[in-house]
Amino acid sequence: MPETETFRIPKHRRHVPAARQSVSKTLADWGITDELADDVTLAANELVTNAVTHCRVSCAQIKVTLTLREPYLFLEVHDPDRDRIPEPRDSAPDAEGGRGLALVGLLAHGWGHGQLPYTKCVWARFMLPERPERPGHVPAAL
Repeated sequence: MPETETFRIPKHRRHVPAARQSVSKTLADWGITDELADDVTLAANELVTNAVTHCRVSCAQIKVTLTLREPYLFLEVHDPDRDRIPEPRDSAPDAEGGRGLALVGLLAHGWGHGQLPYTKCVWARFMLPERPERPGHVPAAL
């Protein structure tokens, strides 16, 4: 059974750090540290920032879900502006923004988006490191 953690924040930039802290805490609780935790936290920061910046629904909430489903960790960010689909764009070297999705693409082992009945979801998938076999452990495939 996959492990899942979901939380919501109000659609406002001042709540992005709270989302980042919640992601970081969840990963630490799951024993995910080091580079993977940094990558997932940075990707979450970018996707949540995009959601609060570009969602045109007032008084909205942004939902963030982390799911461990071996061999992946999934990050999902939902917002209620279902018809405003994220588009990666080329940014000028001196531009202050516009690189978030490109960064997520570099950090994750895949990303995409989907439209649900009342929301859209932008997701990223991260490969979990292989865990050493425990002595006497029989793999489930056998």
